[in-house]
Amino acid sequence: MDYATLQHHVQYGEGQHTEFKRKVNHPEKIIKEIVAFANSGGGRLFLGVDDNGDIHGLKYADGDIFELNKFIQTMIKPAVKYKLEKVHVGAGKEVVCYEIEQGHRKPYIVREKPLSKIGTAYIRSEDKSIQASKEVREILRRQRRGLNIQFHFGETEKLLMEYLEAHGKITVSIFRKIAKLSKYLASKKLILLTLANVLEIIPSDREDEFVMREMFGY
Repeated sequence: MDYATLQHHVQYGEGQHTEFKRKVNHPEKIIKEIVAFANSGGGRLFLGVDDNGDIHGLKYADGDIFELNKFIQTMIKPAVKYKLEKVHVGAGKEVVCYEIEQGHRKPYIVREKPLSKIGTAYIRSEDKSIQASKEVREILRRQRRGLNIQFHFGETEKLLMEYLEAHGKITVSIFRKIAKLSKYLASKKLILLTLANVLEIIPSDREDEFVMREMFGY
């Protein structure tokens, strides 16, 4: 990547597949962005670029790469795949670009401590990396298996479709209320319909929303 290509990427700002970090002072936070990209569809992480797109570069890029890579290797499970590039931006500084591949072993997590089996999954939501809900984690886990999903279309599902036709979106808490279901059953039904490609989940840092997939729309 040359400087012109860097400028081209940066001019569009942060988004679903792009994140900027001015410094690498907190690698434990930066790996959350990497995990979110791996869980969401891949993306580019630019180090040495301000949130507003100003290109500053890193004075000690190699040292920052070394520190961040240690966290990537010990704090992310399973291992993520990425490409690394450095771009000279003048005054002895460099911007570092991590190009994160979409993972095939989702959900990826940030471990609670080095080499721990327990951790937190993150996912990309527009220009933010947010903690993945229980529903998102389950959908990612089961999508990986590639199973043929079947479901029974009963009165509860009919009620759900009518609500979506009228309102366009629904949450677990709303579905639970209108269908008089337990939280567990409401969540399970929405997950199943998402896996069957009837619904699509829209992750949120408040409460995930479920919408009708276009090909099933009215």
